[in-house]
Amino acid sequence: MKNTGNTELIKQLKDLVLKGNAHATLDHAIKDIPVDIRGIVPDKLPYSIWQIMEHIRICQWDILDFSRNPDYKEMNWPADYWPKETAPENDTVWNNSIHQIKKDREAFIALLEKEDVDLYTPFAWGDGQNLLREALLVADHNSYHTGEIVVIRRLLGHWK
Repeated sequence: MKNTGNTELIKQLKDLVLKGNAHATLDHAIKDIPVDIRGIVPDKLPYSIWQIMEHIRICQWDILDFSRNPDYKEMNWPADYWPKETAPENDTVWNNSIHQIKKDREAFIALLEKEDVDLYTPFAWGDGQNLLREALLVADHNSYHTGEIVVIRRLLGHWK
């Protein structure tokens, strides 16, 4: 199916994935996080900022892979989706994770921008999922966990 008639919908989906609209963006939520709080798991919460960020990276990659790969292999839930380490090993690991999130986000946007994009037809390898659903899932999932990062930063006294 050609992109005809979907131009505005695709623009709105891209904005939903890339921009915060009524919410903080992931880029804003992780900006200038002090090294010493990246691995803190606040009292009565299950994850650190690092674990949430890595979870976002892993899930976004999985959704991207599922959306473009007829040979997609399902990962094990929850073991493959949450890192065990509460903190990144070093700044390089932290920065690589951020870079990969952005790179995969751009790759997902590229799927939406393809001239012959079909938002509505279910993938042959899924059980009813289509690209529209996956775009909404990326936006919804990332927004949810971005909010968690903001809450942790507030609890730890590092949010403006």
